[in-house]
Amino acid sequence: MKMVRAVIRPEKTEEVAAALDKAGYSSMTKFHVFGRGKQGGLHVGSVHYDELSKVLLMLVVEDGEADEVMEIITEWGRTGNMGDGKIFVTQVDEVHTIRTGEVQL
Repeated sequence: MKMVRAVIRPEKTEEVAAALDKAGYSSMTKFHVFGRGKQGGLHVGSVHYDELSKVLLMLVVEDGEADEVMEIITEWGRTGNMGDGKIFVTQVDEVHTIRTGEVQL
């Protein structure tokens, strides 16, 4: 299994989530986060905004589904401007379901 974490623009959250849901990826966790990328925040005149509002989407999917999930997030989350976000994919070794005690390896 793979964990896909995507940091996206807040205004793109609903579009990305709806596209993932339509493709059958309805299980996800959303976090409201703050941060900055390579651009070091945002400069508007003499004002510097150091931390920008973003949304972190987190999904765990089967290995063969990670590419499709990344394509959906990229297609629906892209504006073409700096600050569109990043996608991180990592291996998941185990999943433990709290309610049932089930373990997936």
